[in-house]
Amino acid sequence: MGPVRITGMASGLPPNIVDQLMDAERIPLKQMQEKKTDEEGRLKLVEDLETKVQSITKNLDELLGTRGFFNNKLISGDPNIIDGVVDPEKATTGEWQIEVVRLAQKPGAVSNAFADKDKTQIGTGYLRFDTPNGRKDVYINSRNNTLEGVAQAINSANIGVRGQVIMDKKDRENPYKLLVTGLATGDDNQVQFPTIYMLDGDRDVYFDESREAQNAIIKVDGFEMELTENQAKDIIPGVNLDFKQAAPGRPVRVKVKEDIEAVSGKIKNFVDAYNGVLGFIQNQHKLTKDKNGNERMGPMGGDGMLRSLESTLRRVILNPQLGVESSIQRMNELGIEFNRQGTLQFNPDKFQKVLSGSPFDVANFFRGDRLKTGFVPTVKRDVGDILSSQYGPIAIRKKGISDKIHNFDQRIEMKEKQLEKKEEQLRQKFADLESKMSQINSQGAQVNAMSAGMMAKG
Repeated sequence: MGPVRITGMASGLPPNIVDQLMDAERIPLKQMQEKKTDEEGRLKLVEDLETKVQSITKNLDELLGTRGFFNNKLISGDPNIIDGVVDPEKATTGEWQIEVVRLAQKPGAVSNAFADKDKTQIGTGYLRFDTPNGRKDVYINSRNNTLEGVAQAINSANIGVRGQVIMDKKDRENPYKLLVTGLATGDDNQVQFPTIYMLDGDRDVYFDESREAQNAIIKVDGFEMELTENQAKDIIPGVNLDFKQAAPGRPVRVKVKEDIEAVSGKIKNFVDAYNGVLGFIQNQHKLTKDKNGNERMGPMGGDGMLRSLESTLRRVILNPQLGVESSIQRMNELGIEFNRQGTLQFNPDKFQKVLSGSPFDVANFFRGDRLKTGFVPTVKRDVGDILSSQYGPIAIRKKGISDKIHNFDQRIEMKEKQLEKKEEQLRQKFADLESKMSQINSQGAQVNAMSAGMMAKG
């Protein structure tokens, strides 16, 4: 059944009388929807706060690790000759003089030149390689007897050598050559490049130049040694060295030293995360003017949970760490303290100075026994209580707000059904009124017409 239409022509009432009445009836519904929107905004804020609190302990486990306060870095006197990567769990500090006398190389050979790479046929037959794994043959037929075809056949054979076609611009008329190399460096990976048995080709193929595999030769503090690769993992404990070019007669000073800046960066990340929570709380308490010019706090301003949370976070920073084997007891001794704005201020210069002078005291202050004592265990314990899904204040607040939103949803749904039914009833009543008034008006018109007729006869 379609909606009942009211014209208002008979009753004299406005045609939109029902819409006007329903607008008034919907005022409580709109108020509930606005309150629900406010609660949804508050829930989003609490979830945002929860994320910020979680970030406080995100990187703290790194500080509890074996190398948390003893990160090391590699310093090379010439990274173009020697570079490397440090394993922070194994590296020890020290200094070495390393000379790269000769780089390790793969065995290789290059063919005579051709005008093209995929047209000139070199015949059929095979190429024989003597490899560390024995004698290997690569067969060539009429389908793969160009330079490119031979390279693909070598690669498909998986015999420990690699083929590729290269372009050498020294001979512009015949720029293409076949390059064949072994897969590994060092004397133990020697390859005797091929004996070629080919018949009926457009042009003969042979190898112009070859080179043998060789070990790298380096000197460490004046002592010479050979390596099969241009890398070394055992020369400096915990360091993977990369030899990039030979420089005979030019020793390079290589140092492994403590990377204090890296540890300082971890502490700065912690301070930034801490300030993320404190800044959130302050913004909620801050007075700002609304659209009407009235001063108001944020949606969670004055919230008891925020005050309790701020108190906990301040206590963690200000209280001494008792029971730790360290001369350091408080965070301000490390250059971390509250400023006038109520957030944390980090002095990296002071922190690095203390860390350089007393690294074990700094480590013990933060770690404690890794369970009950120490700054990091204390933070993790207190933040864990705040974030507990069972009894934590944030989880409790989220549930309370979610229950309110659910309650509003139920009330809004019920109210909408009531209003829908009421609107239907009102439209039907006014339609009936319109119909009756139309009948009355019609009857009145007939009576007037009869009276006028009688008067005319009289």
